[in-house]
Amino acid sequence: GVAISTYAKYCYNKLQKAALTGAKKGLKKPNIEEIRHAKNAVFNPSMFGSSLQDIIAMQKERYPDRQLPWVQTRLSEEVLALNGDQTEGIFRVPGDIDEVNALKLQVDQWKIPTGLEDPHVPASLLKLWYRELEEPLIPHEFYEQCISHYENPEAAIAVVHSLPRINKMVLCYLIRFLQVFVQPANVAVTKMDVNNLAMVMAPNCLRCQSDDPRIIFENTRKEMSFIRVLIQHLDTSFMEGVL
Repeated sequence: GVAISTYAKYCYNKLQKAALTGAKKGLKKPNIEEIRHAKNAVFNPSMFGSSLQDIIAMQKERYPDRQLPWVQTRLSEEVLALNGDQTEGIFRVPGDIDEVNALKLQVDQWKIPTGLEDPHVPASLLKLWYRELEEPLIPHEFYEQCISHYENPEAAIAVVHSLPRINKMVLCYLIRFLQVFVQPANVAVTKMDVNNLAMVMAPNCLRCQSDDPRIIFENTRKEMSFIRVLIQHLDTSFMEGVL
């Protein structure tokens, strides 16, 4: 017994988002399990495409003491458990799309991933989770500050510390995670230095709202530089042990 208005509101929100961001990428048709999952999503909201606040609220019953989204920490741990920091092209090379989709369904049902062998799969899903957040990880109202201070470490770090608490925590966890990968011994194997990591991660943290191709092109460089500065200069030691 769910009110029709509940379905209507859910569908309206999804359609409104699709109108703004476009339909999901991918040429393959959804399988039966994905269709069933979508039908049940009104009862079991997804951790993908939701806001950070909603995700924390969703996990409150299972993980009342967690400060960070379970999906973020779980997938990050999985990348490292599969030696992602010793895998060439990590975060650049996409994981098998069917395996990524299967993992997404598992994670959305709060299941600990099993049987994974390829670190590119959780790495791809982790990027997707950041990219699909309802609001960008760095909220729109901070965007101009970010691209204004893309070469100034002190000012860039000040922007991070001015973010809403949940955004700051999630971003600092991500940066601390990426700082593992920029260790010279890891870069020698992954071929993913700080510039490459900033290039693949910036679009998952910042979203330019302009429709002008020139502005988008110019800002892309600044977005990358901002994330690079954070990886190089942000002190994330306070995040040690935080989950």
